[in-house]
Amino acid sequence: MSQELERVYTIPLGKVLLSQSQHRAVRAINMIREFARKHMKTQEIKIDEEVAHLIWSKGVRSPPRKIRVRMTKTDDGYILVTNYEEGAESDEKDSKKSPEIEQKVEPQTDDADAIEVTEETLKEAKPKEEPKEEKPKAKESKPKPKEEKPKAKESKPKAKESKPKSKE
Repeated sequence: MSQELERVYTIPLGKVLLSQSQHRAVRAINMIREFARKHMKTQEIKIDEEVAHLIWSKGVRSPPRKIRVRMTKTDDGYILVTNYEEGAESDEKDSKKSPEIEQKVEPQTDDADAIEVTEETLKEAKPKEEPKEEKPKAKESKPKPKEEKPKAKESKPKAKESKPKSKE
């Protein structure tokens, strides 16, 4: 078998939600293995680390509902399940895409409309920042002294202080 058999599948993982929440990601991995065994007709399956990270990315309780993978049958006789990237084999699709429209921005040529930044304009901008310093001063004056309130519990008589002790 000199040629590698390669196929792309979308594996539905919706039935993962039927299992307990603590075992969903583990069941998703097992479902990928079962799917690969059924469709590629080989018992030895190796799942790429990237696919495992994708399954476990949102935790054990919420794996993805479906996953797109590439299954490759190697010369050694096992199936390698890897994540499918569309950019790798879409050379024909790229030519069918509409060309991007570039927007050209023309620089301003009028010198009268140009704004010059000098030290004087920067000094004029600084007084705008000073009111910001006043705001923390206002925050410092916000705490008000708390008035002491009489406790209502102390004025009530305690009727049930003495209880008979139960025998142990």
